[in-house]
Amino acid sequence: MPGPDVRAGAAPSAADQPTAIAVEELGRLVKEHRGRQSIRQAAAEAGVSFSTLSRVEAGAQPDLATFLRLCAWLEVPPERFLRSGAQRPVSTVDEVASHLFADPRLSPAAAERIADVVRDLYAALAKDRDVAQLPLAVHLRATSVMRPGVPERLASLLRDMRTALEQRLSEGSW
Repeated sequence: MPGPDVRAGAAPSAADQPTAIAVEELGRLVKEHRGRQSIRQAAAEAGVSFSTLSRVEAGAQPDLATFLRLCAWLEVPPERFLRSGAQRPVSTVDEVASHLFADPRLSPAAAERIADVVRDLYAALAKDRDVAQLPLAVHLRATSVMRPGVPERLASLLRDMRTALEQRLSEGSW
């Protein structure tokens, strides 16, 4: 697979964007909040499974719905756990190319030819945009099974989180 494409579509610097949840801090606060309660009791109170609560206490990253439930149970705002990380910027074109090279139906030469076409099209059609104006992207694994009204409440929460993040960034607290 070719190296990163510097011609088009580079993502913003990881230092500029929150990229991870501080799972260690979340796990520590969950343990503290649980106190002498059993994991099963605390999980029921938090609205998550006991195995999920145990994994979070051990440092595993929860899915978005679990993360939000735990924040509500802890009575802590979700943005407290958002952190910037030092990750290699990945361009849109690199993402597409990685999928092409992983496709077992394409030979490496065919994948490279398609990737070259995508690079050229991207360079010709992509527009420079102010990253601060881009929407916050969140992966939602369970969107197909959300109850009515949940997407609207989630959108409101994400807007609030974005506002808080923008404020922290403008204050230089990242």
